[in-house]
Amino acid sequence: MSFLSPWLLALATAAAVPLLLHLLRRRTGLPLSFPAVRYLRRAEKEHRREMRMRNLLLMALRVLAVIALALAAARPLGPGFGTGHPPTAFALVLDNSMSTARVSASHVVLDQLREGALAALAEAGSGDRVWLVTADALVAGGSRADVVAALKRVEPLAGAGQLPAAVARAANLVRSAGLGARQVAIVTDAQASGWRMSAGDLGDVPVSVWAPVIGDVANHAVRRAAPSPAHLTPRGRVEGTVSGPGAINWRVELGPRTVARGTAKEGEAIDVPVAPPERGWTAGWIKVDPDELRGDDARAFATWVGDAPRLTVDAEAGPFAAGAVAALVEARRAERGGGVQVTSADALRQRPALIFAPRDPARLGLANRALERAGVPWRLGAPERSGSTVRSLDPRLEGVRVTRRYAITPLAAAETLATAGGAAWVVGGDGYVLVASALDTTDTELPLAPAFAPWLGALLGERLAADAGPVSEVAPSAVLRAPVGATGLELADGRILPVVGARSIAPARPGVSFWRRGDKRVGAVVVNPESDESDLAALEPAMLAARLGSRAAVTADVAQWQHRAWTAGQRPLMGPFLVLALLLLVAELLVARGDLAALVRRAEPAPVRRAA
Repeated sequence: MSFLSPWLLALATAAAVPLLLHLLRRRTGLPLSFPAVRYLRRAEKEHRREMRMRNLLLMALRVLAVIALALAAARPLGPGFGTGHPPTAFALVLDNSMSTARVSASHVVLDQLREGALAALAEAGSGDRVWLVTADALVAGGSRADVVAALKRVEPLAGAGQLPAAVARAANLVRSAGLGARQVAIVTDAQASGWRMSAGDLGDVPVSVWAPVIGDVANHAVRRAAPSPAHLTPRGRVEGTVSGPGAINWRVELGPRTVARGTAKEGEAIDVPVAPPERGWTAGWIKVDPDELRGDDARAFATWVGDAPRLTVDAEAGPFAAGAVAALVEARRAERGGGVQVTSADALRQRPALIFAPRDPARLGLANRALERAGVPWRLGAPERSGSTVRSLDPRLEGVRVTRRYAITPLAAAETLATAGGAAWVVGGDGYVLVASALDTTDTELPLAPAFAPWLGALLGERLAADAGPVSEVAPSAVLRAPVGATGLELADGRILPVVGARSIAPARPGVSFWRRGDKRVGAVVVNPESDESDLAALEPAMLAARLGSRAAVTADVAQWQHRAWTAGQRPLMGPFLVLALLLLVAELLVARGDLAALVRRAEPAPVRRAA
């Protein structure tokens, strides 16, 4: 049993009043000189036991009546008793991640979850506060009719969403409602990848979960699709992988054309050579035949198609730069002569350029003057010795050691591509990339890293070649960081959304969008569902409950879940306790008047007289 107003249990201390009155009662009277008094004393002596029992009964009835009233005032809740439910803050979390769009037993899983959720909302009353929180952590509130209407409009997401974040948000909503009864109710297909993270500490908020048993389906999916290199020059390859049972039919689309078809098994690589006639930015897909889960039957990619960038390596850049450029030229990823300059800052002549700090600190002044003439909005400061590690979103740079770096100061808005020791180390902007260390093993281990040449090739294609730009692959509705100078995001349907500030939101559906700077495309955003969403394995109930805290109860029985969905299956007991208090008071009145004793005597059988 629990109480909505436990502080009112203090009223039960009033039960001590009848007890004290009974113990402190004293008999008072005047002495009388009357011969018949001895008969009264004898009658009192004969009935003393009966009177003592009667007084004790009165005291017990009065104490119990006070306790019953105190319990009723505390608004008790208990399982299986009472009717209705107390005013409740009720947040319904609906799992509408991509996996709920699959068809099982001729029904869409989301429709099955929606029916159970609608049945739970049908119990909401006028005194309740209700919300709907979907897997992307969006909230719909208001009256029950408003929430039901929002629930009927919910569609499956194109990705995994943020289920743990949605549960945490629902718990915050019910805590802030100011009602004594709180409940988070969840309907989910229990997909393991969606519940990999814990929902965090939900405190004292009870959580009731309905996770129906859903039949297995044979799901075919595209797990990976990417061009190699990211910028075709103009030849390259399209690579990918698929998953699912048996032989899987696939096709590669580049722009409006299908460029290859084939069959693969799970784990086999798709590797298609391409030499598209298009130039500039192009969107592509790898697709498989449709099945019960359509959301992962296609995966998008983007590539820039153009001539290999031309470049010049300055002698001041050092032998490592010359070796990496030679490897790129041999692989036809670059050509020599003109175009991009790979150089030390003190030898910089013009943009576009890949710039390294000077090896000799005495040339620092010369380097800053060269940066100023070329219009690069950064200045180099004094060199610093530190054994720091590089942090970057580019995995090719992540973890590289830096032993000496120059402090760099921006003069205008620019983009930090990598940090070392918490300070900017690689920065980029319009037509330049600046590294705050010399390309020498005494400054950094980057020249010896296996990823150095691929990283250099990616910079040439993404940031320094004409009309190129970066490609980023994100989940639906993810937060995007716009490239410096980007003015708009061109969606797949041709609409252009203006860029306001440094951050934007990715489209909610898979496809390719392009960053624009005026009329020019300067990068691409590829939206695909998380590859883990194709794995439809479900968590065991005990494991799912562990993700949601000690007060979570998981069941596959929809009726049991609906019973628990309101205050964890507990019902208000105020009415039964009030009725009990009334019965106790009526009994006390009858005993006080002696009617109860009279009724007992009447109920006793009459004595049998013996014949003389």
